[in-house]
Amino acid sequence: MLWAGRTATEIATAVRHGDVSATTVVEEHLHVISERDPEVGAFRLVREQAVEEAQAVQKRPDLAELPLAGVPVAVKDNLEVAGEATRGGSAGTADLPARADHATVARLRAAGAVVVGLTNLPELGLVAFGDSAYGIVRNPWDRTRTTGGSSSGSAAAVAAGMVPIALGNDGMGSLRIPAAACGVLAIKPGAGVVPPPANDWNRLTENGPLATTASDLSLALSVLAADPSLAEAWRGGRRVDPRPPMLRSVWADDEEVWEPQPPPDSPEPFDLRVAYAPQPLPIGLPIDKEFQAAVRAAAETLRVAGHTVVEHGHRLPAWLGPATIATWLSQAATAADDLDSRSVERRTRALARAGRVLARLKLNGVRGRERWSAYRADQWFGDADVLVTPALGTVPPRAERWGERGLLRNVLANVRFAPATSAWNMCGWPAISVPIATHSSGLPIGVQLIAPPGGEPQLLGLAAQLQSAHPPVRPRGYN
Repeated sequence: MLWAGRTATEIATAVRHGDVSATTVVEEHLHVISERDPEVGAFRLVREQAVEEAQAVQKRPDLAELPLAGVPVAVKDNLEVAGEATRGGSAGTADLPARADHATVARLRAAGAVVVGLTNLPELGLVAFGDSAYGIVRNPWDRTRTTGGSSSGSAAAVAAGMVPIALGNDGMGSLRIPAAACGVLAIKPGAGVVPPPANDWNRLTENGPLATTASDLSLALSVLAADPSLAEAWRGGRRVDPRPPMLRSVWADDEEVWEPQPPPDSPEPFDLRVAYAPQPLPIGLPIDKEFQAAVRAAAETLRVAGHTVVEHGHRLPAWLGPATIATWLSQAATAADDLDSRSVERRTRALARAGRVLARLKLNGVRGRERWSAYRADQWFGDADVLVTPALGTVPPRAERWGERGLLRNVLANVRFAPATSAWNMCGWPAISVPIATHSSGLPIGVQLIAPPGGEPQLLGLAAQLQSAHPPVRPRGYN
């Protein structure tokens, strides 16, 4: 296989230049999916008609201008793909084909991407695990462990080299959690940057991409946001155009020779005030010591890169945790309202029941969310441009059938595993997960970077710098 495992940027460049056809690229990726997915379980549906769609891309008159020409993508199965049922990880949803693509899917296709399949998620995207009626998504780094969730299959598909980029969404960390668990990058954009899903959990949820490189993540986000400026990457403290080749072709003695491309004439300085918080959570919510060390390592990397780095010595307010849990449970109740309770999992029934009880008591998290988003988040964040924190609390739990377990076990496992992401959904700020190290368990460690509204370029830039110092590694057997 020549193209499976390549970046989206490399694939699109090759297709645009005529070095490979979109059809060949998609056929190769479908073959890799057929070989690897039986042991990972990332896909609910693999689309064989993707080959015909790749042929159509190859014939487009604007092929040479398509930013994602021929790039295979996977889509989380709670976003509409025309002609396919949107199951949302539930056997209780309707098995009816969507009439049209979701806006994000339409933008990916318009940019030349080809949808090769729909990825698994926990029922209705309610938890940070990867199991549902359609199977258990297993972590490519350790198949006894969960991928995290709820963009479980999307993260696993990217980590296992089955697609270079995938589409997911994030309501309480559902992009960043599985990205950190699977050793890939993911960004939850701020409110209003990318069209949200139809059920956006009362404006908590944003759609966003997952990828293996900062350049691919930037490129994918630029397409989803319809903002070409986001495709620019930041490297070596300067903003440059990442579109390949980073080398240029010249001819010498009738041979093609590649030499370094000169830097831009007027590079833009990139100097931020970066705060880091190895343990930002309230007392009682521990963070793995190796995860804390990874935050300090990321901070040191950015200090060496030229940024002003300071420690953020404050923990998140204690009241925010209960408000976040109440918000989560109330949204679970809303998400399950339209489904027959007999058709959903024990876990979903339990989460929805708890949410309804809290709603009757007027403890739905709305006041806490308003308090945090109105002024407390900004005050707590301080004067930093970006904050670095752990992405997870501990290594992923075992990949098991959590959906058949009750409320207490699911809530406790979720809170222990993934307590660090939801605060930034509560206020709508952008955040990104970047792999940076390997845990003593052999699993990847990701750090989370957060910025105030409008900070997506800064997050992407710092991600590129971190990745330059800590190159990405694929799980064994998935190169």
